[in-house]
Amino acid sequence: MADAHLTRLPDDTADTLLARAAKLSPTKFAHVVCLTSQLEIMRDWYVAVLNATVSFENDRLCFLRYDDEHHRIGLIRFDDLQPMPTAPTAVVDHFAFTYHGLPELLGTYLRLKALAIEPFWTINHGPTTSIYYKDPDGHKIELQVDNFTNEECDAFFAAGKYKENPIGVIFEPEAWIRRYADGETVASITSRPPLPPGMTPHDMIRF
Repeated sequence: MADAHLTRLPDDTADTLLARAAKLSPTKFAHVVCLTSQLEIMRDWYVAVLNATVSFENDRLCFLRYDDEHHRIGLIRFDDLQPMPTAPTAVVDHFAFTYHGLPELLGTYLRLKALAIEPFWTINHGPTTSIYYKDPDGHKIELQVDNFTNEECDAFFAAGKYKENPIGVIFEPEAWIRRYADGETVASITSRPPLPPGMTPHDMIRF
């Protein structure tokens, strides 16, 4: 059976196509593509971090997949690229990947640590618990888990908690792993605490 999005309807004029499109959003976020001058190193890093596999590769291009999409990460070899700037600039800040739950996120942290891949920032934003890494070219990669349902997140925003602290509170993954192993609930572990005394949200930022 043909996909409903591809089926031509009898009244598919320009006007009806426009009317239908006015109510449409994308069905999914498909992939990101990075230019790199170190294709093999970047490929190996993403294979390790995302447990990805190579779906296509030649000497200038590599597609990586980790689910039913034909590729989620694209890498294109482009020699003589300049390194990522160390100061903030007008580029995409980071890519984020969501895990099913906190045990999967913490397990991934331990797996990557064993491969000597360490995060530069571990932060409980409130709506998400997030662990940030940098790939070999300096792109920031967020591995995250949702702490709330959409309804709970709306309530969190409505209560003003995100307005007063839009960054979050830094956490120690090893401490969270011990708490989880001791039987503490995920909801208790991920409940965002107040900022440490004397600190502001900006004190929680790491680049």
